Order: sequence, then structure tokens, then C-alpha cells
Amino acid sequence: MLLKVVILAGGFGTRIGEETDIRPKPMIEIGGHPILWHIMKSYSHYGFKDFIILLGYKGFHIKQFFVDYYMFNSDIAIDMSNNSMDVLNNKAEDWKVTLIDTGLETQTGGRVLRAKPYIGDETFMLTYGDGVSDINIEALVDFHKQHNKLLTMTSVQPEGRFGAIDFDSDGAVKEFREKPPGDNTWINAGYMVCDPGIFDYLGSGDQTVLEREPMENMAKMGQVMAYRHSGFWKCMDTTRDKRLLNGLWDSGQAKWCSWL
Repeated sequence: MLLKVVILAGGFGTRIGEETDIRPKPMIEIGGHPILWHIMKSYSHYGFKDFIILLGYKGFHIKQFFVDYYMFNSDIAIDMSNNSMDVLNNKAEDWKVTLIDTGLETQTGGRVLRAKPYIGDETFMLTYGDGVSDINIEALVDFHKQHNKLLTMTSVQPEGRFGAIDFDSDGAVKEFREKPPGDNTWINAGYMVCDPGIFDYLGSGDQTVLEREPMENMAKMGQVMAYRHSGFWKCMDTTRDKRLLNGLWDSGQAKWCSWL
């Protein structure tokens, strides 16, 4: 059975506020397509095409995108004499998309909890609507099936922001290194696989933050596994990140585009 893909797309995106004043963060574009579309294309490439998108801030923009998607991606002929229209060539995706308003101020755990009736009592995938990766999603799901824990979390080492230097005990510089991964630190990159038992850890309120008490308690119970990904991953947090991702797209180096 192919798993549903749940995408958190309701946050305010305050760190990239100049963009999110007019649209939600998942609708910020890379190469003329919303980053949300890129994420969905990655899952679709591996055959996962049943999406549940958890809306909040300016969620109507996301609803409108999918309502109009079929027409915007089709060639059409309009006969204005009789007000008729023919679709000549449909270029739309073969996706099923469920759009759920999970509240403006709701936190991540609360959003997932509100989606429970749509997810059902089955394993599902969960990720954030602002991060792209070249992760092999099929391998990720296989890893989850092997360990029998409630939650698999993809972990990455973020790219360093500054160059580094190596020097000896006397202070003599031996080597310059360009932006090494930060101090051997691994972070949560999203791209999670969840068993329905995680709902038992989410409490009952909208203010539950998935990444805090629920994940911390699951980890204490030995129910969280990290899937280490050493390939490409990038989160669009700032305008600088947006420029970087668009630059990779424009130069043909968009490593996350596994479908191309």
C-alpha cells in the first residue's frame, strides 16, 4: 500500500517576511514553481501521490493554486461565439490532494492531530513545506519498515555558513576549508515516516509542538530512529536561501529534482 504524504504548510514564515507578507512560505517559487510543488514532485517520482496539506497562514493561496492547476497546465481552445471551451492537452499531475485548514495559530503537533481523520489508522509520511532534498524516499520507507519504531526522522548535517581554518598548537595556520558541515551536528530535516501510534503522544490541543514534548517523549521510549542523509538538502528560511535555490535551478544543478 502506498503511504499518504502529509505536508506542514501553515506556518507564518517570519524569517522570510518580505516574501510571506503576500503569500504563505510554501508558495514561494523556485524556477517559477512553488517550493511546495517541488516537494510534491519528489514524492510523486517515487510513486507517492496521495497528499494531505495542512494549511494555516494565507492557506487560501494554496487552495487557489490547486483549484486552478488543471486549467493553468492545460492547452485550451475557447469559442467566444457560443462561450464554449475545449481542453486540448492536459499537463496536470495525477495527484490526489486533500487541503485541510488546521488553524492560524496551531502548532505543528496540533496540525497533525487535526489531520488524523484524513490520515486514518495507517503509516504515513510527514514533512515540512519549505525543504527540498534528493533523498531516496523509497529507501527511507524501507528503513522505517525494518526497525519497527513509531517514527523515522531524516537527519542531515547542514552546510556551514563560514569557511574554517585548521591550525597547530602554536597558532600557525595549516589549512583553509570551505564551509564544512557544522561541528558534526545532525538536525531534523523533515521527510519523516510515522506510525499511527504517534497520535498517542500528541496530546489534544492546538498548541502541541511536535518537535518538543511529543518527539522528546518518543525518543525517551526508544521510538525514534534517525535516517542519516548525506546528500542534498536545503530549507528555504531566508531570502538568501531563495536566491541560492533559484540559482541552482537556473544553472541546471537542482539536485533535488529527481524527476527530471
